[in-house]
Amino acid sequence: MAKVKWRKWNRAIHRDLGYFFFFMSIIYGVSGIAINHLDDWNPNYRITRTEIILDQPVDRNISKEQVKALLEKYGERGNFKNFYFPNPGTLKIFLDGGTALIDVESGHGVIEKMRRRPILKEFNYLHYNPVVWWTWFADAYAIGLVLLAVSGLFILRGKNGITGRGAWLTAAGIIIPVIFMLIYH
Repeated sequence: MAKVKWRKWNRAIHRDLGYFFFFMSIIYGVSGIAINHLDDWNPNYRITRTEIILDQPVDRNISKEQVKALLEKYGERGNFKNFYFPNPGTLKIFLDGGTALIDVESGHGVIEKMRRRPILKEFNYLHYNPVVWWTWFADAYAIGLVLLAVSGLFILRGKNGITGRGAWLTAAGIIIPVIFMLIYH
């Protein structure tokens, strides 16, 4: 009976899964960092705010052309779509890619514009598993990560392998999440 060359198969599996799931690792790694910091920023859109300070209060009978003239000073005249008063004290202006809110009494307000973050928005979209077939592929990727992790333990032999230095690093990598779960969960 021929001896099974499991190390050769292990390296081949590790190598081929690594190649196949390379870009998925980039997508999930980059979007994972972005999603981890939702309290700090919006990973899908870049939001800019510009303060509005008008010289005088806004007349409730303001015309479309007068609203456009107000926007001229802020470079938004060409982005005008529509306007209305959501309440007696506020003028809301709809712009291409954003809105402006102005306090009619003080003339102070803000223009808020949103621009999509290219590539990162798409990565985040895929990270949230938008359709069933993508979820299946993401599940295959998750299984692939488990196989990569396990096969990676046995790539090297000797003092740098799992019986030497690798054992200490593997133990540290297990202990840190376990401690975190014990403290915070």
